[in-house]
Amino acid sequence: MKKQKLIIIGGDAAGMSAASKVRREDTEIEIIVFEKSEYTSYSACGIPYFISGKVSTSEELIIRTPEQFKKKYNIDARILHEVVEVDTDQNRVLVKNSLEKTQFWESYDKLLIATGGKAYCPDVENRAADGIFGVSTLRSGIKINEFIENSKPKNAVIVGGGYIGLEMAEALLIKGLKVSLINRSEEIMNTLDSDMGKTIREAMEKLGVTMYLKEELKHFEVKNNTVSAVVTDKQKIKADIVILGMGTSPNTAFLKNSKIALSEKGAVKVSRTQRTNIRNVWSAGDCAETFHLVSKKSFYVSLGTVANKTGVVAGKNILGQKTTFPGVVGTGVCKICSYEVARTGLLEKEAKSLGIDYITATIESKTRAHYYPDAKDICVKLIAERKTGKLLGGQIIGEEGAAKRIDVLAVALTNKLTLQNIIDLDLSYAPPFSPVWDPVQIAARKLIGNQ
Repeated sequence: MKKQKLIIIGGDAAGMSAASKVRREDTEIEIIVFEKSEYTSYSACGIPYFISGKVSTSEELIIRTPEQFKKKYNIDARILHEVVEVDTDQNRVLVKNSLEKTQFWESYDKLLIATGGKAYCPDVENRAADGIFGVSTLRSGIKINEFIENSKPKNAVIVGGGYIGLEMAEALLIKGLKVSLINRSEEIMNTLDSDMGKTIREAMEKLGVTMYLKEELKHFEVKNNTVSAVVTDKQKIKADIVILGMGTSPNTAFLKNSKIALSEKGAVKVSRTQRTNIRNVWSAGDCAETFHLVSKKSFYVSLGTVANKTGVVAGKNILGQKTTFPGVVGTGVCKICSYEVARTGLLEKEAKSLGIDYITATIESKTRAHYYPDAKDICVKLIAERKTGKLLGGQIIGEEGAAKRIDVLAVALTNKLTLQNIIDLDLSYAPPFSPVWDPVQIAARKLIGNQ
């Protein structure tokens, strides 16, 4: 009997989670992973901390090397091999070997697309100049670090105010750079409501970040092929290094002629089993859509947690186990110096677009009992359905000890809890960890009074 062959495109979180799952339960199937960069199975989320120096070396971010995958799991992970075309009629992929500068077709019986996301940048003049960096792969993080060490930039401009923008602002501040941030929206962090985004913006200004809001990138100026300024619709800002923080888009351009269905944003459309519209083809991670448990709609999110989980689900279904991925509630968290930011569920604008009659409440409290040393400020905003009191979303901003409280709200959303259910939760209490009423419960109490 002919040995089955599984081809996986992409050797990071989703791809290698799937590969490892398949290998643990099927020792016979041939597994080949094509990864266009030099690295497999690494923590992209750790890149800002490597750049800041909190993580000493890039090697610390690598979980397993291709050699380890081969020796321990008999998985053939080929780095510097980029898949440039998928032919679903002939069940084959066209691979570019960047080392030997050759191309070849490789057949498959089963295929997993796990190519992740890439930093978004509009098609503006000089966007390919030296000194302009997206932050999506370990190689990009290494290049940023090398550029800082070799070129000694003094003025950094971050374009975009999302998670990456905030985390990179912290990294560059720690490195001693003067940091400016431009954002085309009225406030930063469009994953938060604008009132909460304002709080983060004010905190960043206190840290020394110069903010330029409601400004749109037009192009970059260069000198000796290296960026020298960022030009917006309002001004020109001096820049020795630019970080693109405008979000992530699915890395799926190579699927254009594959007959694999993509969403309007370019994400691979998948079922809850991670299967595409093509037989024996699956997709997982930052290149694929996922399901939102609150909105009940497909949406795109780029997170390592989701990538790892959907990779495992894809692996199980490749094995024929018929497992479904339940979905997510859109939980995210980040840190900018001493400030922590977290969110989950729906924003106000999302609840409005769904036609939900909702109520909100925002409270300010402390992370510990007010009399306990080092109690820090925390701000919690909750959104709930007016009629039923069912939680729809939550946002938290504060200092040490604030952000991980979002997990309580994520569990509440996953289990469709009401405000009263949250109030009734038997959460832990001691003065070093929380007030007697935890801040998320204080917010629920305030909001239930608004019904």
